[in-house]
Amino acid sequence: MSLPHPRTLAAAHWPPGEPPPPLPGFSASTFNPLVAAVAERCLTEGYGEPGEPRRTALLLASAGGDRATALAIDTAAAGHRMPPLLFFQSNPNAVLGHIASRWQLTGPVVAISPPEAAAPGEVPPDALELAELMLADGDADHVLVIAAEQAEQAEQGEQAEQNAQSAQADRATAVLVSAA
Repeated sequence: MSLPHPRTLAAAHWPPGEPPPPLPGFSASTFNPLVAAVAERCLTEGYGEPGEPRRTALLLASAGGDRATALAIDTAAAGHRMPPLLFFQSNPNAVLGHIASRWQLTGPVVAISPPEAAAPGEVPPDALELAELMLADGDADHVLVIAAEQAEQAEQGEQAEQNAQSAQADRATAVLVSAA
């Protein structure tokens, strides 16, 4: 049995070259601010302002994940004390929890790593299929699907320089979908 394709209620993109605004509680990487910024744009288009609780699931798809945080953890683990904040933000659900709290979203929270990154401006087909299943399951009325990819990180160099270069090529797309 084939599920109906979800209906798009809102969509947003974060343009490459435009750094996302800082996100309190997250450091050393543009990935989590990027995810939060594109989610904010999409939810604002779809819902207006944060308000009453909504049965909206969050689904983050990223083939590469948060490369800058991974590099910062590797660097810290090589002889330095691990900053607790890096461990917290290494969990991709941490930023999704931030979004869910701000917008009072009460649906499931899922992060996946598809085999390939989506083309710029798109979300991976795997993520849309999972959104269809989440809607069919009945645990949410809407699903916010976010595809985020961070630029490749150099293995050496200043962290601030890497973040500036990363922001040049980081990209994210979000779509708010409902059952057809």
